[in-house]
Amino acid sequence: MSKKKERDIEKNYTVKQMAAKLRRLADCLEQGKAFTIQIAAERIYIPAGTSFSIEHEREGKFEEVEFQFKWENE
Repeated sequence: MSKKKERDIEKNYTVKQMAAKLRRLADCLEQGKAFTIQIAAERIYIPAGTSFSIEHEREGKFEEVEFQFKWENE
């Protein structure tokens, strides 16, 4: 299997799109299921049991909250 290229993408969504993705994600988390999301034309598979965290950053007048999911590729 070939190694995946490194990637660092930020994709903006409308409020409606983001709410739908968060609902789907919450349902999968509660049910202990894997989650698949498409980001900038690539489908990302997030396995069940993935660790997650919420990160808050503040710099000057800007603040940011990131929902992070980490897992090891096989």
